[in-house]
Amino acid sequence: MGDVVEWAKQVWAKTPRDVISASGADTERYLHSQLAQQIEGMRDGDRVWSLVLEPSGKVIALVGVMRRNATEFEIDCDAGDGEVVLARLQRFRLRVETELSLSIAEGEVADEVERERIREGWPRGGREIVAGETIPAELPMLHDLVSFTKGCYPGQELVERMDARSAASPFEIVRIDGDLSVGSEVVIDGEAIGTVTSAADGAMLVRARRKRPS
Repeated sequence: MGDVVEWAKQVWAKTPRDVISASGADTERYLHSQLAQQIEGMRDGDRVWSLVLEPSGKVIALVGVMRRNATEFEIDCDAGDGEVVLARLQRFRLRVETELSLSIAEGEVADEVERERIREGWPRGGREIVAGETIPAELPMLHDLVSFTKGCYPGQELVERMDARSAASPFEIVRIDGDLSVGSEVVIDGEAIGTVTSAADGAMLVRARRKRPS
């Protein structure tokens, strides 16, 4: 999935995004304990993709994390995801010196970039990712979004258990050619195999059952 991750780094990360600023002496340690990706050890200017998970393991959002310096980080997420990500990070912010503030995205994602996103298969909050419902293993680029060597974080148990057992989620996000509208069922050989989550110019992203007609 390296190509789509690189595309997202170069293109999707530069779209209008909600941004949470995090600052304080405990910020690096706190974010490392809360996010699925390796945060400790990042250098100034480094940016990584990560998942923010519920303790149950369900996805809250796919976010970017940038270290500005030893005490200041930025967490950027798809427009509309900022409030739920902020609420999730605030929930466990007990006895740590970390302040969090949210700036809401200005502007809209350009139509051409949205079409590129669908062609590339990059998931978007509110579309392929539904906060509190999506399972991490549904995302095709999961291994680029989490660390399997770091310590504990909320939601780690589900991620690690499925990986250790090589278990597949019942659904996955796939790109399929077609022109159905968002919310439509995709039917193959008379069997409904999933639901369209995004669509543009003859390409669709579909939350599809893994066991389905080819």
